[in-house]
Amino acid sequence: MDEVGRGPLAGPVVVACVVLPEEPLIEGVNDSKKLLEKKREKICSQITATGAFGVGVIDWTVIDEINILQATKLACKQAFDNMADKPTVLIVDAIKDLDICAEQIPLVHGDALSYLVAAASIVAKVIRDKMMIQYDDEYPEYGFARNKGYGTAEHIEAIKRFGPCPIHRRSFIKKWI
Repeated sequence: MDEVGRGPLAGPVVVACVVLPEEPLIEGVNDSKKLLEKKREKICSQITATGAFGVGVIDWTVIDEINILQATKLACKQAFDNMADKPTVLIVDAIKDLDICAEQIPLVHGDALSYLVAAASIVAKVIRDKMMIQYDDEYPEYGFARNKGYGTAEHIEAIKRFGPCPIHRRSFIKKWI
């Protein structure tokens, strides 16, 4: 299990829970941040075609209401609950004490150390990136297709110039509005 989107100024946090067969290994699975977009999308297709997965998505209003850590934990629960066949043991990228009925093994830098956590990071990132590209169609002035909601100089300048759009996390952008 891994999450994507804890740090951005806009958009949801997304968690994927992935179960893959022991063999064959999918070539190229790695921390999603270390893969180019096209490679990530290709591997994501292989993961979702080969294994079982569940996804949890928590939006910016909930993040602002309960904080990013609690929102991430809620997304973890959603992802687990959305699994058709729930695993009994979870390797989770660094997050502890989830409200999930499975043994949990928190692993710091899990997306770099565990094949399965890396696979989950790929699924979560591809899903979140596609969401942010769709939001770019609605709010093109913020460059979400390029920055995916992260606090780039371009994005921060857009917030200062245009103010926040509906998907901005108000608790994350207080100093710019």
